[in-house]
Amino acid sequence: MNSTARARAREAGGNLPVDVTSFVGRRHEITLAKRLLGESRVVTLTGPGGVGKSRLALRVANNVRRTFRDKAWHVELEELNDPTLLAGTVIEHLNLGDTSADSGVDTVIEHLRNREMLLVLDNCEHLIEECALFVDALIRSCPAVRVLTTSRQSLGIAGESTLVVPPLQAPDPEHLPPPEAYEQYASVRLFVDRARAVLPDFEPDADNGHVLMRLCHRLDGNPLAIELAVVRLRSLSPQQLEERLRERYDLLSEGRRGAPARQRSLRALIDWSYELCSEADRLTWAHVSVFSGSFTLEAAEYVAEPGDDTVSVVHSLVDKSILLHEHADGESRYRLPHILREYGQEKLSAFGQRTEIEHRHRDWYAWLVGRFAAEWLGPGQVEWVQRLRRDQGNLRTALRSAAAESTAATVGLRMATRMGQYWGIRGLHGEARHWLDRMLAAADAPRRERARALRLNGWFALLQGDTEAATPRLEEAANLAHYYGDEVEICHLEYTRGMAALFRGQLSIADDLINTALAGFRRHEVLDGELFALFGLGLARGLGRDHDAGIALLEECVERSTLLGEVFWRSYALWAIAHIELAHEAPNRAEITAKDALRLQRRMDNMLATAFSIDTLARVAQRQGNNERAAKLFGAAANVWEAVRTAPAFYTVLEAERTEHVRQVRAALGDEEFESDHAQGYRMSKSSAIDFALETKKSSRQPGRDNVHPMPLTRREREIAELVTQGRTNKEIAEALVIAQRTVEGHVQHILTKLDFTSRAQIAGWIAAQQSGNPTE
Repeated sequence: MNSTARARAREAGGNLPVDVTSFVGRRHEITLAKRLLGESRVVTLTGPGGVGKSRLALRVANNVRRTFRDKAWHVELEELNDPTLLAGTVIEHLNLGDTSADSGVDTVIEHLRNREMLLVLDNCEHLIEECALFVDALIRSCPAVRVLTTSRQSLGIAGESTLVVPPLQAPDPEHLPPPEAYEQYASVRLFVDRARAVLPDFEPDADNGHVLMRLCHRLDGNPLAIELAVVRLRSLSPQQLEERLRERYDLLSEGRRGAPARQRSLRALIDWSYELCSEADRLTWAHVSVFSGSFTLEAAEYVAEPGDDTVSVVHSLVDKSILLHEHADGESRYRLPHILREYGQEKLSAFGQRTEIEHRHRDWYAWLVGRFAAEWLGPGQVEWVQRLRRDQGNLRTALRSAAAESTAATVGLRMATRMGQYWGIRGLHGEARHWLDRMLAAADAPRRERARALRLNGWFALLQGDTEAATPRLEEAANLAHYYGDEVEICHLEYTRGMAALFRGQLSIADDLINTALAGFRRHEVLDGELFALFGLGLARGLGRDHDAGIALLEECVERSTLLGEVFWRSYALWAIAHIELAHEAPNRAEITAKDALRLQRRMDNMLATAFSIDTLARVAQRQGNNERAAKLFGAAANVWEAVRTAPAFYTVLEAERTEHVRQVRAALGDEEFESDHAQGYRMSKSSAIDFALETKKSSRQPGRDNVHPMPLTRREREIAELVTQGRTNKEIAEALVIAQRTVEGHVQHILTKLDFTSRAQIAGWIAAQQSGNPTE
């Protein structure tokens, strides 16, 4: 063998570095990247700093290197600051021999023209233009060379495919599964894996399992952030680390020895990203740091410096992986990860613009809430509720900003009262009272807005059964309304007092008060109030002795709501019709109408109304002799009641009949079976409970309508996953299902890929979480 042949043999092995730590998750991204490499000559992995682009690229390269005759070669560019040395650096890493300063792309092409290989260019963002020109020239002249790059923005060349590397899957802190089910989240698995390297005896348990999940959410599922955080476990417990993270991310300053300088601390990593930005990028980064959670482009344009080309700069920040681009219900939104947001706020303070930009943020969301209130009665109700829900973090930030300044207290008071309908739909009664209390304390001057805020505060207190707090607020509201001669607000107060009487079962008093309010609303042409009063008066009369009059009022409410295209009052009126029909021994008609109501309530995610409807369907099931279903529905309703921090006992007019229905179900089933069925219903997720109540075979929820993700497995995959959970081998599963063992193996691999898992134990944990009513996929 001559010297050239020996060199070729040596070179053909590639130079991919060996992993020194375990690789966690990314099964889906690995599969997708491999497919893209099969279709495109150039694939770029993009994503924010520390998300794991380099690790993923090396894992993909290791997986595919045997498909290339000359294997895979890795070129690290992060330490290269002189773009003129790019080609020479590639030559050096590929052991091509010529590393002189004047070595250019032509030299590389000459060496690689007849090679069949994968070239990995790692960390291209600071040399983006030079890398783009280099790769473009390379693929045009070397037909068997494919290039995999990592960068915070794409190269922007012909034939390039881009794969955005997301953070590792992190739990939703408001919907955590049992602690033992942590393995279904790649971010928590990484945390535990790295924690064991720091503390060999570290184990997740019932005490710290939820803490670990919240930590990983706080760290955005960012692998680098997780690895840096874990180091602190040498001196802090997970609980202490969670507390410190709420205060500052500066604790994550101690990196791994031997890591590149920019990865030795998150601060260094972020500084490095900041230095790569243009002045316009930096300023917009600082400005959008006032947003909490995601935001729209229109919001960014309003909040950012007037005159800036915000659209172009936002796109630039997305391309640099500073901003994350999200798409929800047909709307593009943007988000700064926690860590980059805090960094941007520091810069905003350093620019001396924090107060100004925060005011612009507050004014934008005050305007948005004003639009919501003005456009509420119409066909856009569902979309408006979804929009405010996506902006809930920003709304809270704006309210907090208004409450902190006496000069903005009136703005905050008006904003809080306009959000009343939204808080009611979402079942956020306690939050509504919190913000109304704060705004009333901040804006203590006697203004017209104060009367409405006091009345709403009293209303939410009534919904929570807190009559002691409601009474003085409603009395003060009445005094102010009469003082200012606000006849419409007086009608609202009459109605609120009427509903309070209805809750207590004082039907004649309720009838008088609500009837007076209805006449006033009609006189002043207040449509929202009129629909509210039609519902309340119809329910009061229907539950009394005038069934036909009550149904007629409720049907008028349904008809007028339908003509408007609105959903809220229509669903409540339908539920009231169902409740009255059930009380008058018409369970079949009640069932049809209650299900119609529940379908509408699901569209709007109206929590309190959902509790009423499921509870009514439980009573219907009891009347129809289906006691097992009734017990499960009572359990499901109890879960929703708790979620909105209220209870049927707060509504005396409904509670007596409900108690009797529950007693009869228990008597029919026996205590043990009743408790078992009730518990099964209670453990259902909200979406599963609605499916069960509606008796739908498949979930009818739409993406973005619920906090629960749709089932990712096919029926056959689910069947096999359940057998895996029972501890059966592939051979045993094949025998049980009468299929080939290779077919089972293929299904198991598909399950692992879909769920981003690496072991059968993780599948078992995921199935357990599904069955407990806390699905996370």
